[in-house]
Amino acid sequence: MVNLQSAENALKTYYLDAIKDSLDVKTSPFLSQIEHSTADVYGKDVKKLIRLGFNGGIIAGAETGDLPKGDSAPYLPLVATLKNLYGTIEISDKAIRAAMTNEGSFVNLLNEEMTHLVNGAKYNFNRMLMGNGKGFLAEYMSPSDNSVLLDHVGRVQMGMMVKLCDKNYEPVEGDTVRKVLFVDRESGAVRLSGDAIGSDIPKEGYLVIDTQEDELTGLKALFESSGVYGLDEEQYDMIRPYEMNLDAEFEEVGLQNVIDYIEQETNATPNLIICSFGVRRAIINYYKEKGVAMPAVEIEGGFKAVSFNGIPIVADRFCDRGTLYLINTDDFKLCQLCDWQWMENEDGKILHQVPGKPVYTATLVKYAELLCERPNGQARVTGIYEA
Repeated sequence: MVNLQSAENALKTYYLDAIKDSLDVKTSPFLSQIEHSTADVYGKDVKKLIRLGFNGGIIAGAETGDLPKGDSAPYLPLVATLKNLYGTIEISDKAIRAAMTNEGSFVNLLNEEMTHLVNGAKYNFNRMLMGNGKGFLAEYMSPSDNSVLLDHVGRVQMGMMVKLCDKNYEPVEGDTVRKVLFVDRESGAVRLSGDAIGSDIPKEGYLVIDTQEDELTGLKALFESSGVYGLDEEQYDMIRPYEMNLDAEFEEVGLQNVIDYIEQETNATPNLIICSFGVRRAIINYYKEKGVAMPAVEIEGGFKAVSFNGIPIVADRFCDRGTLYLINTDDFKLCQLCDWQWMENEDGKILHQVPGKPVYTATLVKYAELLCERPNGQARVTGIYEA
């Protein structure tokens, strides 16, 4: 007979391994190619010393001359706090009892819950990996009643808990956390829960996720904040990534110039290109007009991509419009205290009754942070005309 213990066993064994594979490998091409490691985790923090400058290595010298001096290249400490990543499923007592005499119904019940959990986790995990660490979703404007207009609705989904912030990412004083009730993808209008937006609310600002202060340090953060990894602006200037605004149509030579610059400055070659869907279409159209078919490649995780001079190009829904990133995945690491696990109580139970409600919950948890050990080995090109 199916019971709570059956659900416990299924979640701990069968479903946990499937969740790990889905979230760690199949969330995005970017995540699938970076190392997951506990090596640089110390307590609640990630700490990494990176070398600056050139190591002399082997040099020539006179037969009886002085030996070369030891390497004195300085180090720079990178420090970040592990972020708390959670996912929760809920199963009503009524649903469990209804499935007690039918194992097939019980399996379908768990499958449905796990599918929703994994899909939501992949969406938010990928959004954070590509984000700026501040929960940015879109720029808002023209607040009226319970609605705002957004410059781009690609990151916003119904059911999200969000808040309005000014252009400094400070929450609007007096406003509350709101739920996204409806997204009009044609007009860019979003309807929010709660009271009508007051007239004292700034007419322009940012729509951010409710838990903005707890987000991963995503790829975009490397280009927008000198405060990442506990560094001040002067320290970060020494490892700042390369950025170029094109404000033009895609050109092969222009992209190759950026790759050449990275190779010359860091002695390393980017191995992944991440761009918006519109930029990928522009690249494909560029070669199509020249009568050239771009090579197709398959990368880890089962993702398919086109290739530019051997570098896979993947489109990501969370990449800003007109933007292209050239990155070296060898420089990134997902530092984690542990892999995805179920939270357990002192008795080892993972299913808990919600106090005062006929509902049982289980919470998936991971403590992690995205670390880039060589920011100056990455590049971003903006202002590419989309197709």
